[in-house]
Amino acid sequence: MYASPHQFEPLLPSDARMEPLLTKAHDLSRSATLLAGTRVPPELRTLLRSMNSYYTNRIEGQHTRPHEIEQALRQDFSQDAVLAAKQRLAVAHIEAEQALEQRYAGLEGARALYSVDAVQVLHGALFGRLPGADLVTAENEPIVPGVLRQREVQVGQHVAPAWSSVPQFLARWASCYSSVRRGEAALVAMACAHQRLGWVHPFVDGNGRVMRLHTHTLLSALGYTGGLWSPLRGFARSTEQYYALLADADSARRGDLDGRGNLSEQALVAWADYVLGVCQDQVGFMADMLDFKTLKARIEACLVFEATVEKSGVRQESLRGLHYLFLSGEEMARGDFKSMLGMSDRGATDALGALVRRGLLMSDSPQGKVRFGLPQHALRFLFPRLWPEAEADVMAR
Repeated sequence: MYASPHQFEPLLPSDARMEPLLTKAHDLSRSATLLAGTRVPPELRTLLRSMNSYYTNRIEGQHTRPHEIEQALRQDFSQDAVLAAKQRLAVAHIEAEQALEQRYAGLEGARALYSVDAVQVLHGALFGRLPGADLVTAENEPIVPGVLRQREVQVGQHVAPAWSSVPQFLARWASCYSSVRRGEAALVAMACAHQRLGWVHPFVDGNGRVMRLHTHTLLSALGYTGGLWSPLRGFARSTEQYYALLADADSARRGDLDGRGNLSEQALVAWADYVLGVCQDQVGFMADMLDFKTLKARIEACLVFEATVEKSGVRQESLRGLHYLFLSGEEMARGDFKSMLGMSDRGATDALGALVRRGLLMSDSPQGKVRFGLPQHALRFLFPRLWPEAEADVMAR
């Protein structure tokens, strides 16, 4: 059984094997930084938090349907005890993600994430939001939020380090990755840290969720996401590859040409390459979705459907106002929005009311300012393929 931190070396690839990864990380850094600065309505980031929660739980095989997450956010939980527990876990992830992004912000936050304390904070931020009845494993073992495991574990073929040595392994993990300079190398370190944290398996349960929260929060702290993308979607859309490469990087060194550590450098490089590729794919996808040249046509298609098929009272004349609200990412007085419709006051009032009812406009009060809304039923027009499961969920209801 592993008891000494040198047994999960290498924590980073050697210089020779690092170069291709740094090139890939350079491209990711440039595209992600550009995307992160995009101005968007706050409702998009809210939707993406729900999507992240859906996907991280789907990786674990414990996800809910998208509309069930919406219901849970309104405190409308299922009467089915199993489904209600999954709903509470989904909401806990959404709240934890937001809280952790605020706690670990900027370069100081990124450095702080590489600590034993931060790993425990991540676990506590998620599981500490659940009631006691939910804090048990499938084997009916209690889950204590933020507390490192007190027993030995084996995951598949991997026998995790002795429980008594977990703090030492985490300290070595933190020391190595916190010392990596910012920029491209920090992105490679982020990918490797994800895998090695799983290798240590610091908690009785919830390790995968903590690993993904760590990666998500770190990318946010480094300024690469702006709340507009997350690797969680990419991991969930390639779950078999995610688990296979994650497990393969647990492997022992494969001969003299496979690095100098106890574990396989080749497998660690393959894992890091996969993570960087997933991130680049998600950045590219969201950049396409936020292409303002095509966005107007997508909003128009949504309005046409609402007016001619749903007959919801939504008017196609709303296009200009909605397009402006999306581009500005800000709120607008109701009177100013109505003036952009080019209609009578009564007609404009009715049109605005229909937009609010359908969730295409959001407001915090009956007479308050309005902002762009992004209901799940409009996703197939506004952001097609962003969250296919939510689109299918709407169509099935």
